[in-house]
Amino acid sequence: MKTWTKRIIGISCAAVLAFGAISLSCRKTPVNGSADTAFAETRTTSPIPADSLKMIQAMQDAFRSISDTLLPSVVEIDVTETKTVQSNPLGDLPFFFFGMPNQGGGRERQYEQQGLGSGVIVRRTGNTLYVLTNNHVAGEATKISVKLNDGRQFDGKLVGADSRMDVALVSFESSDKSIPVASLGDSDAVHTGDLCFAMGAPLGYNQSVTQGIISATGRSGSDIGNISDFIQTDAAINQGNSGGPLINIYGEVIGINTWIASQSGGSQGLGFAIPINNIKSAIDDFISNGKLAYGWLGVSLVDISSEYKSALGVADKEGAFASQIFRDSPAQKGGIQPGDYIVSLNGKSVKSVNQLVRDVGSLKAGSTVTFEVLRGKQTVKLSVKIEARSENVSGDNSKLWPGFIAVPLTEKTRKELKLDNARIQGVAVTSVLEKSPAASLRLQNGDVITAVNGKSISSIEDFYAELGKAKRSVNFDVYSNGGTITTGTYKF
Repeated sequence: MKTWTKRIIGISCAAVLAFGAISLSCRKTPVNGSADTAFAETRTTSPIPADSLKMIQAMQDAFRSISDTLLPSVVEIDVTETKTVQSNPLGDLPFFFFGMPNQGGGRERQYEQQGLGSGVIVRRTGNTLYVLTNNHVAGEATKISVKLNDGRQFDGKLVGADSRMDVALVSFESSDKSIPVASLGDSDAVHTGDLCFAMGAPLGYNQSVTQGIISATGRSGSDIGNISDFIQTDAAINQGNSGGPLINIYGEVIGINTWIASQSGGSQGLGFAIPINNIKSAIDDFISNGKLAYGWLGVSLVDISSEYKSALGVADKEGAFASQIFRDSPAQKGGIQPGDYIVSLNGKSVKSVNQLVRDVGSLKAGSTVTFEVLRGKQTVKLSVKIEARSENVSGDNSKLWPGFIAVPLTEKTRKELKLDNARIQGVAVTSVLEKSPAASLRLQNGDVITAVNGKSISSIEDFYAELGKAKRSVNFDVYSNGGTITTGTYKF
């Protein structure tokens, strides 16, 4: 289970888990008669009214039914990972007395590390059963063992894994047709306050079930480097629950338990699961290609503050800001420009950057989609043909235009730049990328651009409007250290 440990007074708290066994002694009370008469006698003396007791028993029966139905499809995943470390060239000498010598040349040493997590059987094809789990559970495993709730164990095989979404698919072989496959629900229908169940092997206690409610939906995964949104639950989730299912009252999988927010390392009622709708297509991609096939737009998206939105002219609008565009990308070919504020994709409103990244990633290469963007005072509709994402292309800064992020010259920005001259208008330069067009023009963080192709600018809107007009080449007037210079010309 990935744990996000919050910092306290600047110090990251690490948790040490201590286990203790507590014995509870109970005094058995003999009961005469049948089970029916025993229950009737108990009911007459219970402080709970009979009608209320029936309701509670009905809920208990429902919980039992859900557990009995789903647990046979929930598995424990035991993994072995091979780690490589640099060995100490001088063996076990007591360096704690004398300090480590400044010598290199240590040889690499490999060792095996054991781990465990959970998973849920989501598909069967012939004698092959497929188990959905987390990438951080099985993605780096050299050996995988799948353990069923009845104790049987099978050798597992990694079918595919993806670190951006933190999902993986494991398969094992069995001719036993009675091994059940879990039903997948609709995570888009999940609502705050819904009852739910978390299943898995927390701390190695396999086939555990905890119950709670949906605390929230749409939680961001940016803090843990995950492009997914998350379902938050207060159902107890601990290390070892990773990859196990989050279940609704209909016995359907609505999420894959992935991480917890904790100051202790254990459950504090802040568990997070990847919505199952986010990863249904991943099952097919893993089986077909061994990896996820992401659609590629070719836009660098960033979250911007309310102050930035106001300067851009999109105050109170939800969407995603296109700070930069890859040259020759689907976005550039379709007419998206740096500075555009994307508000919808195929008619669906864009709520956040992470949502748009997920939605674009789920698009198939070759499909044509419609974007709606705010550009200055205009609303523009654009048609874009999506391509397949390639790490070689998406990581090439030389094609990322303009290669920096422009920032409005607010009072706060002026103070940070120590820009006392109120007559200087324009935008500040931040986040200059190496090997980008901005780097080629010798732009530096903290520069102030006052003109584009000789046209003076006074706002962020002006800057992107003039940048959009540059079709063949561009240069900037830059104010820095009390003087203004004109950069070289960048030709497209």
